[in-house]
Amino acid sequence: MHEKSNVETMIAGLSVGVTRSAQETGMANLTPLHRHLVEGMPALPEQEVRVLFATLLPGDVTPYHSHRFPVTVYVTEGTFTLELDDRAPVTIGAGQVFVEPAGIAMTGRNRGDVPARMVLFYVCGPGAPFADPLPRP
Repeated sequence: MHEKSNVETMIAGLSVGVTRSAQETGMANLTPLHRHLVEGMPALPEQEVRVLFATLLPGDVTPYHSHRFPVTVYVTEGTFTLELDDRAPVTIGAGQVFVEPAGIAMTGRNRGDVPARMVLFYVCGPGAPFADPLPRP
């Protein structure tokens, strides 16, 4: 099951350590934003980690597509609606995280009145495409 989470829920649900800062008295606190078990990560000698920033203006729609590997979406502004085949639409708001599953056809939309801005995290084989376009059923 795929779920979205807000930052407060994730902080309350996880316990993380801290790392020492360069200063004697300072500590760098880690704030977990999301934790999710996935299947389908690349099992290759090398993996490529991609961090992408996307902006969808009001009314924008992504092409119908799928991903070879899971994509983690962190919305920083606005709302992003994801329509995954055979599932209810998921609306992700600012400060929320959602993991798009691998191999599922989908379309993303900005149904709001302001730009939807998001950071996308993708781990794949070197040089693999981010998305595979699909014909509409």
